Amino acid sequence: MRYYLEFEKPVQELETKIEELKRLSNGGNMKISAEIKRLEKKAKDLHSEIFSGLSPWQKTLLARHPERPYTMDYINMMATDFIELHGDRRFADDPSLIGGFARIGRFPVLVIGHQKGRGVKERISRNFGQPHPEGYRKALRLMKLAERFRKPVITLIDTPGAFPGLGAEERGQAEAIATNLMEMSSLRVPVISVLIGEGGSGGALAIGVSDRFFMLEHAVYSVISPEGCAAILWKRDGEIGAKEFAQAAQALKLTAQDMLAGKVIDGIIPEPLGGANRDPEAAAKNIEARLLPVIEELAAKPAGKLVEERYRRLKRLGGFVGAKPS
Repeated sequence: MRYYLEFEKPVQELETKIEELKRLSNGGNMKISAEIKRLEKKAKDLHSEIFSGLSPWQKTLLARHPERPYTMDYINMMATDFIELHGDRRFADDPSLIGGFARIGRFPVLVIGHQKGRGVKERISRNFGQPHPEGYRKALRLMKLAERFRKPVITLIDTPGAFPGLGAEERGQAEAIATNLMEMSSLRVPVISVLIGEGGSGGALAIGVSDRFFMLEHAVYSVISPEGCAAILWKRDGEIGAKEFAQAAQALKLTAQDMLAGKVIDGIIPEPLGGANRDPEAAAKNIEARLLPVIEELAAKPAGKLVEERYRRLKRLGGFVGAKPS
């Protein structure tokens, strides 16, 4: 059974009817077949209409869709010869952040990404894609390994944020993230980041310092979740809900389109109609098509130039807009 978000309910009704007619028709009734084609076109048009005007909160819900492809799905669809590597050599392995060497097209690369997991058991084991410090230390160890062997680094970002639990803080969560930011800024190999779902705060930043940063069309990127933002702003006034979450999402400017307008990212990778969850293979092909020419371009640059251009790119991020001094 396909999972539908609330704003997709009109499409769900049509697609449910289409499935019922297909079972009745069995390919033999021409009248029913014609009706199916008519309804399929109507469903596609309705889907296009809905998705052409999604609000930031609706995009947030879509970025968290339980059927949306995760890092391991994209690795299986885009890469070959993937060998997962484990452990930070200090404390433990963190299954919420995975990484290993693979081949994308003709390029041997290191792929690192958050993994949320499917089903209750796996999601718990992967901590819902929220890494501990050892996850980020593992990522850095692998990136240093890629630097030693001169292989490009691809990071796939999809996390609500770094895990804020007591144990994570005791083991140095903030220090692990800060160290990654510092070390990634000076890696002497190409680093390309793709935000495939939700990018939450330092948990996303810790593997997001890169030469090129792309977002999938319906991904979101923010310093705080809309729910967290709404709780800070309006919780004291009473109960909060979807209205406040939508208001916070609008104010946070967290969509891929907002990020591109603010020059935080370098480009948007299109998704199939209805989101990557509708056609994961098409989404993977779109990502691969964007990655391959960028890997080729960056791999041709000397290490010193890569680091210098990365530094200049990071310096350009952000800014203040206000009244000019009198």
